[in-house]
Amino acid sequence: MKKRILITGAGSGFGEGTAIGLAKKGHDVIAGVHIWPQVTKMRDEAKSLGLTNLRVEKLDICDPFDVKNALNWDIDILVNNAAIGCSGPMSEIPLDLIRHTFEINIFGGLDLSQRFIRKFVDEKRPGKIIFTSSVVGLYTESIFGPYCASKHALESIAETLQEELKPYNIQVQTINPGAYRTGFNDTMAEIASHWMDDAKNFHKKANFEKRAKPILEDQLDPKGMIKAMVAIIPANSGMFRNVVPKSHENLIKKNQTKAWKNEI
Repeated sequence: MKKRILITGAGSGFGEGTAIGLAKKGHDVIAGVHIWPQVTKMRDEAKSLGLTNLRVEKLDICDPFDVKNALNWDIDILVNNAAIGCSGPMSEIPLDLIRHTFEINIFGGLDLSQRFIRKFVDEKRPGKIIFTSSVVGLYTESIFGPYCASKHALESIAETLQEELKPYNIQVQTINPGAYRTGFNDTMAEIASHWMDDAKNFHKKANFEKRAKPILEDQLDPKGMIKAMVAIIPANSGMFRNVVPKSHENLIKKNQTKAWKNEI
């Protein structure tokens, strides 16, 4: 069945690929992108692909005017995919960087979700809210601790919403990607170099870069993740939590078990 789907953060990476993939499957897709240059670029791409059912709109989820405009759109599914990365030692990272990360990864998506949830409830119709989380929402990769913290919070929010909204026939899901080569993880790792200062910080840049290197070298082809998202998002049934690739479930469980045996 054809669905009307809004995807935030659709100007690059998973969001862009998934928006195009869903449109190719025949769904009516609104790709919400962060800045105007992304609007032009993606509209041109949609035109070149002949995807008349792929609509591209500016949607900065922290811009009240963009959000107000988005509420005029009639959708069945909201995919909260917009996010930023943040990295570096938690014991020294400037708190403003963490606040900014939570503002986008948590508050922006929750605000937009609450508004569409209210629309679904008031109109007495079913709906679906999806959050692009991460495998590190379920365990912690310490060099990306600030980002992990935001995704841990997102997991709790999604679980709460799922329980609250069942009586209203509104579905809630998370999609939990592993490390994929979209450029997001590389950019997130580089962010630390913008604030870390060897003359001031007791954590040193070289040590951070050494720990990040094996993670960045072991990233997967994003095509597999995009294919999974195109299947999960419009489905009428499925799992609440969707870890991709499936093999990462064992990694998560291993780390969660390890946490119970962790000693100070």
